[in-house]
Amino acid sequence: MFEIRIICDPADVSRISAALNFTFATEAVREYPARVGRRTRLYAIADHHAAEGEWPSPTEAYANAPDTENERAWVDENLAAEHAWDSCREFWLRQGALWDRIALREEADGHHGDACVLARQAGRRVMDMDGERTTCDTRAYLRQQYARFLNSSESE
Repeated sequence: MFEIRIICDPADVSRISAALNFTFATEAVREYPARVGRRTRLYAIADHHAAEGEWPSPTEAYANAPDTENERAWVDENLAAEHAWDSCREFWLRQGALWDRIALREEADGHHGDACVLARQAGRRVMDMDGERTTCDTRAYLRQQYARFLNSSESE
């Protein structure tokens, strides 16, 4: 994961943002006025796209998942519960998968919002808990681990 900073003409912001999203797996691109002149600063947290076939597609990862309302109810219930959810891998995995599914719907509508950022943060949290040190798209890692979690839960 890395951060990209670009200083550009305001007229180029949408074209550059689209190119960043195409080239890298990015969180929402943040815009700020440049300190000098009529320019715009763009910042993006980015990572390399997952190699094709290396990670499950969203359809594969969420094929056996409960619907988003049931998943949201589980997350809300466990968020309110008095236990150490801060270190609970299942909580972060399920919450991240929920945000990822919401982000996928938003992206299909052409919107890149907070759900994507929250899914990436949860994915990073799961990677840290797993001691995973590879550089990859945190949402792809989250999908892979969620699919494994669902498959192991069904076999129990």
